[in-house]
Amino acid sequence: MKEELIKRFTTYAKIDTQSNEDSKTTPSTSGQFDLLHVLVEELKEIGMEDVALDENGYLMATLPANTDKEIPTIGFLAHVDTATDFTGKNVNPQIVENFDGNDLTLNEKLNIVLSAKEFPELPSYKGQTLITTDGTTLLGADDKAGITEIMTAMNYLIQHPEIEHGRIRVAFTPDEEIGRGPHKFDVERFDATYAYTMDGGPLGELQYESFNAAAAKVTFKGSSVHPGTAKNKMINASKLATEFIGKFPEQEAPEHTEGHEGFYHLISIHGEVEKTQVYYIIRDHDRESFEARKATLEKYVNEMKEKYGVENVELELTDQYYNMREKIEPVMEIVDIASEAMKNLDIKPIIEPIRGGTDGSQLSFMGLPTPNIFAGGENFHGKFEYVSVESMEKAAKVIIEICRLFAKK
Repeated sequence: MKEELIKRFTTYAKIDTQSNEDSKTTPSTSGQFDLLHVLVEELKEIGMEDVALDENGYLMATLPANTDKEIPTIGFLAHVDTATDFTGKNVNPQIVENFDGNDLTLNEKLNIVLSAKEFPELPSYKGQTLITTDGTTLLGADDKAGITEIMTAMNYLIQHPEIEHGRIRVAFTPDEEIGRGPHKFDVERFDATYAYTMDGGPLGELQYESFNAAAAKVTFKGSSVHPGTAKNKMINASKLATEFIGKFPEQEAPEHTEGHEGFYHLISIHGEVEKTQVYYIIRDHDRESFEARKATLEKYVNEMKEKYGVENVELELTDQYYNMREKIEPVMEIVDIASEAMKNLDIKPIIEPIRGGTDGSQLSFMGLPTPNIFAGGENFHGKFEYVSVESMEKAAKVIIEICRLFAKK
């Protein structure tokens, strides 16, 4: 299984599938289709049935039941796109066998080092096989590790028909990293009772609680006048934006929060004197606190409107997803089965809230309860990203064990 995992993952990682939030198409980038077409052929090759890729980049397939028992259809999902935070072009995966637990030089020429001091979890992977970047791109373990694990698990189940299982559905989806993953996902066509996303981090993660999430774009309109004659005439949109940003509590930002604590996150500022746009995301696990945070942002916008004129400040505020706990708690047996599967494989379940969201956050509210399971990666979305092959192997075995346990119930 180890060699299969390495081969699949490195193949997928080299395909540039970064999504693009400015694109209006689905998928948002053509590179996602490049990987999806590879997966279509591989699904057919290993013997999956009902392999279907639609025009929006949603790929689904079926592993039929090998028993007559009444077993719920379960699904496993992963997303094909990679994050927009750091380049995903020309990914060059590095394989480190029998990692010695010390600092790891990713790129000698550029002096890029994966440091145990900066990333204290690194020594815990001593003796394992790691796949890293070359220091110039992200790796894409989020979520190509998940894709690899699902493909490998399905291949294993097909090759081992003695493992009893019900009907299994798999799906590979686009644009998760820009919050659009489930937007055109056909839950009825997928036809599963429950599902799991393989989109978590280190070994043992099992998550059924996510943020409530919203995105805000605030546009400030100014008036550009030659600075030599600007007195009482110029309105500097960039300075308005700076004043607005200064209203937010410094301690309620991602770099100062953890656990269940919510935040306001300034994503970007674009503009000049005439027009400046500020992008924020709002996150909170508690729905009441989430609504209060949105109300606070709207209050700050209204203060700016009152001071500088309604015509000079515009707000676009959009809910992105909600805490999936609300939809999963009524069917907690699906979390219990995943936890049992991990324990059967000597993996300690780490049940903590996601400080983010997965496709499961939206899918759960679309009628498909979908907890999240670890995929094995660390340091997602940047040049220090890596994944343990041993963790990927255990994730694939968790998938197999979940299928077995559902058939056993």
